Amino acid sequence: MTDEAEALFAVLRQQASVEVVPAIETLVREAPDAALCRINALKFAEERRLDEEAVIAAFLHAARIGLFELSWNVVCPGCGGVLGEGDTLKTVGHDDYVCALCASGYEPVLDQMVEVTFTVSRRIRRIAAHDPGELPFVEYFRQVFWTSAMILPSELDRVIEAVTLDTLELPAHEKAQLSLQLPEKFLILFEPVTHVAQFIEVKGDPTRERQNLSIVFTGLKAPSTTTELRPGPLRLAFENRTGERLLPGLWVAGDELHRLLDLRHPFLSAKRLLSNQTFRDLYGTDTLDPEQRLKITSLTFLFTDLKGSTALYERVGDLAAFDLVRAHFHVLHEIVASESGAIVKTIGDAVMATFHSPERAVAAALRMREAMRRLNAERGGEDLVLKIGMHEGPCLAVVLNDRQDFFGQTVNIAARVQGLAMSQAILATGSIVEHPPTAHLLAAKGLAPVAEERALRGIADRYSVYEIP
Repeated sequence: MTDEAEALFAVLRQQASVEVVPAIETLVREAPDAALCRINALKFAEERRLDEEAVIAAFLHAARIGLFELSWNVVCPGCGGVLGEGDTLKTVGHDDYVCALCASGYEPVLDQMVEVTFTVSRRIRRIAAHDPGELPFVEYFRQVFWTSAMILPSELDRVIEAVTLDTLELPAHEKAQLSLQLPEKFLILFEPVTHVAQFIEVKGDPTRERQNLSIVFTGLKAPSTTTELRPGPLRLAFENRTGERLLPGLWVAGDELHRLLDLRHPFLSAKRLLSNQTFRDLYGTDTLDPEQRLKITSLTFLFTDLKGSTALYERVGDLAAFDLVRAHFHVLHEIVASESGAIVKTIGDAVMATFHSPERAVAAALRMREAMRRLNAERGGEDLVLKIGMHEGPCLAVVLNDRQDFFGQTVNIAARVQGLAMSQAILATGSIVEHPPTAHLLAAKGLAPVAEERALRGIADRYSVYEIP
């Protein structure tokens, strides 16, 4: 590695896990090029049996100091193709992303369609993917077109060859032809650089007369259409009017292709990163544009508040109360971060936090309650009485008051549930306690939530609100 890389790894060792940094350093030193392009942090952690949160934090610190380039990729849930990418979440649009290969449009929800990956910086190590216009056909799909979540066979070349009738490299501003025999199958002519597809339904009586089909690549995305042809000879004429090298190929849309596209690893989603404390600490002030409103299908919100904080100031005095409240914030911050959550904001003595899954929020709430008991025991009093409320559901990621925030009814309900809590109570809605991992967590601790129908201020419907003893 370069002297710059050595210096940056020395910095990273001061910021990130002592178990994770050596694994990343080994990766950069020894891994083949393809393993350093669009690294899936969750897969990296699983393969090395490392803690996911420690790995995510290490890659975030590494990207911040320049070891890696962070990328936000909009992924097609059908074929796993990357439909758009950028170095910030600001590049993700509101409108549907259309996948030509799947002939479908998808709204870019942050928990299902936007992945975050890490590619080694050009300054640290030059890899083939830094020059995608020079990658061979199969490697372009492996390293550039497909999401980091794809589970690809070890013999990818053989599998792609089996589902491909023919391919060619089409230089910028050039023309080319292919001549081939069409089998009686459903075919897809697909070009991965421009994301252009043409479906060809081959049926009917075979013919010996040559058929002709012309495709012009302009760089503009157009709806995929279907052409009917007969089994027999075909001359495919291509014209590349773009400034990029293109890679058109004719694929057989059969079971083998579908098997290739079906299997996925979990990936680091934009939703999970927005609920990661390290990310919010490093990047949170410049994550979204004020005009962006990006959907999240499911996010868990936890609200806390100190009961009787005004009386606390009167009882023990401003200085002692301030120290107590600050200690309480410090403890909550540590617990939220250790449970894979993030504190979005504090409002007076209250905290709003998010978690990517309900069981993490419940685990945090139980630890918060116990931590307040310990703090009170150390003081020999009951000054810190924490009320907690939780709810899970869809929301929007937005910018409010120059801060990355969340908006929607789910947020309102979570806040209202917290407002119902009495002293030391943990309240949660059904979407929290009925979540299977949450139910397992509570059962393992011998806790049986008690339900009660409650009216929430400003919410028309009544909710089953559960108190966790």
